[in-house]
Amino acid sequence: MAEHQYTARIAWTGNRGEGTRQYRGYDRTWQIVTPGKPVIDCSNDPLLGGDPGLPNPEDLLLATLSGCHMLWYLHLASVAGVVVTAYTDDPLGLGESAPDGTGRFVKAVLRPRIELVAGSDLAVADAIHGRIHAHCFIARSVNFPVEYAARYIEV
Repeated sequence: MAEHQYTARIAWTGNRGEGTRQYRGYDRTWQIVTPGKPVIDCSNDPLLGGDPGLPNPEDLLLATLSGCHMLWYLHLASVAGVVVTAYTDDPLGLGESAPDGTGRFVKAVLRPRIELVAGSDLAVADAIHGRIHAHCFIARSVNFPVEYAARYIEV
């Protein structure tokens, strides 16, 4: 089995001058710094004091899961002769919080809207989704169910 390595730097940017001396005395902002790529400004979930205008870890996990699914869908569609002309997804992550404040994802539902050329075999196009979980690094790495509810539009 081939080994793959990925790297990134996470840098907290929320020190207002006194660090974490007081719980409400610092911002929950941070950056993802990946060599040679644009910096991504992030924050915590707004429910936990984060900036609602920035992505949070939960947003990023859901977007990453959806992005991995999309890229494998496009690859497998191309191999199967299914011509995709557009792909968007509005994934939904369902989480739960325990009384002690801990939380977790319990399910993700990918809801792609896929445009195919007219005359496409919709059964073949739909069956591709069931094969993706065997390939996608992210889907294979999460410990919650990933479902999909795709819509197809022929153009």
